[in-house]
Amino acid sequence: MIRSLSPQVRRNWAGNEACVPAEFASVKSTSEVAELVRRAPDFGGRVKVIGAGHSFTPIAMTKGSLISMDAMNRVSEIDPETGQVRVQAGIRLKDFNTILSAAGLALPNLGDINVQSLAGAISTATHGTGRDLPNIGANVVAMELVTGTGEVIHLSEDSDPGALRAARAGLGALGVITEVTIQCVPAFNLHAMETVEPLADLTGDIEAFIHSADHTELFWMPGARRARVKRNHRTSEPARPQPRLAYIRDKWIGENIGFGLMCRAGRSMPSLAPVVGKVLTSSAQDRELIDRSDRIFSSPRHVRFLEMEYGIELEAVGEALERIGALVKELSFPPLFPIEVRVSAADDAPLSTGFGRRSGWIAVHQYKGAPYEAYFRGVEQIMDDYGGRPHWGKMHYQSAATL
Repeated sequence: MIRSLSPQVRRNWAGNEACVPAEFASVKSTSEVAELVRRAPDFGGRVKVIGAGHSFTPIAMTKGSLISMDAMNRVSEIDPETGQVRVQAGIRLKDFNTILSAAGLALPNLGDINVQSLAGAISTATHGTGRDLPNIGANVVAMELVTGTGEVIHLSEDSDPGALRAARAGLGALGVITEVTIQCVPAFNLHAMETVEPLADLTGDIEAFIHSADHTELFWMPGARRARVKRNHRTSEPARPQPRLAYIRDKWIGENIGFGLMCRAGRSMPSLAPVVGKVLTSSAQDRELIDRSDRIFSSPRHVRFLEMEYGIELEAVGEALERIGALVKELSFPPLFPIEVRVSAADDAPLSTGFGRRSGWIAVHQYKGAPYEAYFRGVEQIMDDYGGRPHWGKMHYQSAATL
């Protein structure tokens, strides 16, 4: 039965977007989603779905009918022979990873955050990092959708491959994703190696860098000469995770509590902002461990921030970073977060930012409540010069015409 909840203010995770829907409903089945869509004219004719609210855009905001599919989180079928898993689309990635691991399976790649709903990650072309790996939605082999008329349709690579390709990064435009069949791989461990290296060595031969591991990424504070580097190698070696106390020290106290306190100080006293960057760079240490893939890919992130991310030609990443560094020197308020650089393979979803093109990803962040617009707009102008494509779940200032 559809459960109508109080139509109070609904916000995204970052708190930069909010709405008061005419109706807010929690559903447990595809038929309930279809019923809500069919009666949408009673609430202004617009239906949207919200998951974890981890998009920084207003994509899930509406004055009409807002649906929560959090209760649609069941795995319907696991085929151990093919590795294909049929699952309701409201499941959170973190919970899905746990179920897959118990079945001896895993997603081939993940992003740094794992609390999104599966439908949200697919719809916005969310990606991880890996030279041969496209976005998460590229692994979808079949899908159930509720269209704008309330009709339930099934798409697959056999029945309608063109429509399935479009739905793999559909932004909600084709309907509500209620169930997906996703291609998984045998569970695997990752050998994670974290180092601090000169930025010039990394961007000077970007091809060598991305081929130095199965999954590579770097974090750089503008103005610093060195960057924090993560290289993850797939391995058959047994897990050798961090000791529990070391994990708490690094991931909770260091990357969340301590970092959050530094950001809060930098927001209150802008003169301290450069100090935050120096502390981050100087405190980074080499680290090595082996663990289950999803535990290496994703980290707890509790410090709230705003983010913009663009995909450009990989060869342009080094030059683009130099220009961003010059931009930051001119800002009245510098960023409190490092820049993140990743890579992903091309895919064939028409609205995906990785459509037909390998992407070098440059993500810029700013602490919640700190000035960001001059920084983000300046970065976007730089990205435009390289044919940059915005990540759909993150902030941008493009219009229909510029897109």
